[in-house]
Amino acid sequence: MLKASDLKWWQKTIAYEVYPKSFLDTKGQGTGTIAGIASKLDYLRSLGVGAIWITPCYKSPMVDNGYDIEDYYAIDESFGTMEDMDALINEGNEKGVRVVMDLVFNHTSDQCPWFVESRASRDNPKADWYIWRDAKPDGSAPTNWRSIFGGSAWEWCKERQQYYLHTFAKQQPDVNWECPELRRALFDVANFWADKGVGGFRIDAITYIKKPAVFEDGPADGEDGLYPVHAATANTPGILDFLHEFKAAVCDGRDIFTVGEANGVSADELDVWVGENGVFDLLFEFSHTHVPMGDAELWCRPATWTLTDLKRALSASQASTATNGWYPAFFENHDQPRSTVNFFPAGTPVKPASKALGTVLLMQRGTPFVMQGEELGYGNAEWSSPDEFDDVQTKGQYEFALSEGDTPEQALAACRRFSRDNARTPMQWDASAYAGFSTAKPWLPVHEGYAEENVEAETADPASTLSWYRKLAALRLSRDELLAGDYAELMAESEQVYAYRRQGEKSAAVVLANLSNEAATYDAALVEGMELLAGSHGETELGALRPLEAVVFGTGEA
Repeated sequence: MLKASDLKWWQKTIAYEVYPKSFLDTKGQGTGTIAGIASKLDYLRSLGVGAIWITPCYKSPMVDNGYDIEDYYAIDESFGTMEDMDALINEGNEKGVRVVMDLVFNHTSDQCPWFVESRASRDNPKADWYIWRDAKPDGSAPTNWRSIFGGSAWEWCKERQQYYLHTFAKQQPDVNWECPELRRALFDVANFWADKGVGGFRIDAITYIKKPAVFEDGPADGEDGLYPVHAATANTPGILDFLHEFKAAVCDGRDIFTVGEANGVSADELDVWVGENGVFDLLFEFSHTHVPMGDAELWCRPATWTLTDLKRALSASQASTATNGWYPAFFENHDQPRSTVNFFPAGTPVKPASKALGTVLLMQRGTPFVMQGEELGYGNAEWSSPDEFDDVQTKGQYEFALSEGDTPEQALAACRRFSRDNARTPMQWDASAYAGFSTAKPWLPVHEGYAEENVEAETADPASTLSWYRKLAALRLSRDELLAGDYAELMAESEQVYAYRRQGEKSAAVVLANLSNEAATYDAALVEGMELLAGSHGETELGALRPLEAVVFGTGEA
């Protein structure tokens, strides 16, 4: 059985995702800056955070908010300078908050010099650095694949008289990992940042880097006659060979960690992806976040689901990493709606829901990842028009829903619920104009509830979601079983309560969260001999849980 002393630094901390465009603006420009992140390191430490994953801040045309990279070796001027980034990395290391860079290695921007050269001709030095194919005899795209952002995954290039593949937006051409020179160029990028002293890497959309040997049409699943590119290309055999090469070239011998974004990897496959013999230290797989969403590529077709579906997905991931690898627990990120909407029915009170779900998150085995603002416990924004959205994927989903016969109101409702922009609204620091995020009008609307749901107000309120997160973070870091203990689900068949036991060498804890809007019961014998360590509603009655109440019981030496 593991003990806390056996763990590495990144296994003993809480990670926090920073969306720099929305974190804090120090320039009065309406978008966030790297200096803004550096100014809040003490705030992050107050949450028990020891690693911050920063979404891309490299030079970019910002078609997809930085995930279309023009230059991996430069900071986009909207965020600041390389000197600002160096200062953040160094100050973060001094304060115990290590920077985790986001590596986008499936694609670049179409403005990247690599692509500019590649598209110029079929025989230049970088001609094979991207995925090029001839048209079908009738001049149409090589296959009927639909990009994740909607529309064909192929774009015509007049210079080469060929199509290039883009899994995401047409301005994000996929790179060709079959090309050794391209792989070396990417590994050089990662080593450049590792040499600067970052604490690790989150690797974006990694399951798409290996393409099938034969490109062919798939069965259409919509009125557009297209087939999902995810189904055609995700997790193609041979992908792990590429990633083992990356691990050897970049990670071996360094005190860093890696977390891959692996949409489509199932829990029973995790053993070859993570751990001693895997390719990453942790892996974001999305079986649990997609439970409410159904087909993650088609928001207009949400799923019908139950709490046991969600619990089953989470427990399967825990089981798959119990003896091999480590689990990155999360409910939100920049690609997900706010969890208080995603996992609860309409009309659910947001504050107790956020505290209950936060309890489940922070007490899990693994490294919890908190999305900025999640600790403040608010819901999705109130979007009144499709014109308010910035996200390129949301716009594509809206148009797809219309093409499937949805009314504009139905299409907007789906986007309100699932849009990635929900997690990207400006961080709420205080009750001043624009929530203290900026002195200028922000690039996205500030959340409607910011006057009450902000860091300053919630710090002063001991009953706030922020205060609850801080309490749980301190509790987690103080108890061996909550850091290193085993995980065992309890009450697996309950459609109201998510319960589990964390068992350490000398201590144990039981976590119970009523994720329903009705009172629930549990067998008091589950916590016999234990004391209440934390209760979201204050004191609690043994064997009973009020709606959305969460409790943590513990026993033994911490």
